[in-house]
Amino acid sequence: QVKSTPAPNQEGLAQFSIRDYEGFLCALLFPEAVRRSALALRAFNVELAQIKDSVSQKTIGLMRMQFWKSAVENIYRDNHPAQPISAELWRAVRKHTLTRRWMLRIISEREKDLEDKAYRNLQELEDYGENTQSSLLYLLLETLGVKNVHADHAASHIGKARRRKVYLPMDICMLHGASQEDFIRGSRDQNVRDVIYDIASQAHVHLQHARSFSENVPHAAMPAFLQTVVLEDYLQRVRKADFDVFHPSLQKRNPVLPLQLYLRSWRKIYSFV
Repeated sequence: QVKSTPAPNQEGLAQFSIRDYEGFLCALLFPEAVRRSALALRAFNVELAQIKDSVSQKTIGLMRMQFWKSAVENIYRDNHPAQPISAELWRAVRKHTLTRRWMLRIISEREKDLEDKAYRNLQELEDYGENTQSSLLYLLLETLGVKNVHADHAASHIGKARRRKVYLPMDICMLHGASQEDFIRGSRDQNVRDVIYDIASQAHVHLQHARSFSENVPHAAMPAFLQTVVLEDYLQRVRKADFDVFHPSLQKRNPVLPLQLYLRSWRKIYSFV
């Protein structure tokens, strides 16, 4: 039995929709019965993701991470929190029996990211994607009532494909003679494009693997995987820009993305065909 809670905090939702526009669109296409929980989980993920960029000192970031660890532990002790996103998470946990491990894993990985260390290779980058984005997808699958090994495998690959942010494994940068400073100053030289090509190619491989499970993934899981439409759209636009991530066309939102997401939601397809 879920206790009565206030409607989702409108200001919080507004901030979430700005910080993660594509994720917000995907959450809106969840079935009405679970949409509120999907919005809560994505807002939780955004809150954690923006800590690194919103604090001036690592100590403050660690304090905020500790706040969320305590909040999650209190939620699972059935202590109703006052903080708006925590309150929505409490409601989602009560309604869907969400797994605490996935929430804590997201927090722990975001906490490690406060160190601001470079990724040595693609494997480390993929581990980060697994622990953050894939963990979020596992939680979203739970809101949909999906327990399916093929859906879990697809979620793992989608998480490793990452989102629209570029992370730089050192081994690939060294291979092409590119540096972090090249990206900071917005270099559009060929060696920088070669780094992006390698990273984008690996992301595409993971999306292909995720697609390979589609025939065995229950239709009920499809809303959780709509993020693949966003990822594949971005990869296509990167290819058209010849892997120049600083091209002006990539700094703009795709105006037809909402329609693309809606059509694939309606057709129960989680990737382009």
